Amino acid sequence: MSSAIAVIDFETTGMTPTQGARATEVAIVLLEQGRVVDRFQSLMQTGAWVSPFITDLTGITNEMLRTAPPAAEVMCDAARFVGSAPMVAHNAAFDSKFWQAELELAGEPATQPFACTVLLSRRIYQQAPSHSLGNLARYLQLPSTGRAHRALADAEMAAALLARMQQDLCARHALPWPEHALLMQLQRCTKAKVNGWLLEQAGQSLLASQAGF
Repeated sequence: MSSAIAVIDFETTGMTPTQGARATEVAIVLLEQGRVVDRFQSLMQTGAWVSPFITDLTGITNEMLRTAPPAAEVMCDAARFVGSAPMVAHNAAFDSKFWQAELELAGEPATQPFACTVLLSRRIYQQAPSHSLGNLARYLQLPSTGRAHRALADAEMAAALLARMQQDLCARHALPWPEHALLMQLQRCTKAKVNGWLLEQAGQSLLASQAGF
């Protein structure tokens, strides 16, 4: 039985929480065996100012956030939603920092490991002209999920990308369904060694199945 994976996306006031940026919106899509089983989304009020540039990019305004629930409340709800599920994000270095920073401010631990669909796509789709989320979606002809730079639309798109990558790993490399632990290993593999590593994983899986494990 496959375990769930939580695919997350944040919209924020800036690039990094270490420079004072705060989250304005969070969305999480829960996947099991590549199928969406649940969703979580909320704007969040931190008191941080949203610049005109960010409003133009995301459509999120200061007025919208004034009536949003407090960030700590949203993050506690998000943490309960995720539970112990491992996490995935497109450019996880960005989203994982906000996950950790906002949960710390809410007094909650952030122990979930993060896999990154940018790193994974660079290894699985090495021929793709770009590894941005929108360009990968067009390259793979994934269905549109809504306006880019809104958390739920981007989380849905990243989840669709992850499911497609898992399906392609199965179909191309005779692997069983790739769980989060394998994805974490794959994203650390150098691009030059990916095919050999995947062949090794398929061989180990075949031996395990023949041995009855």
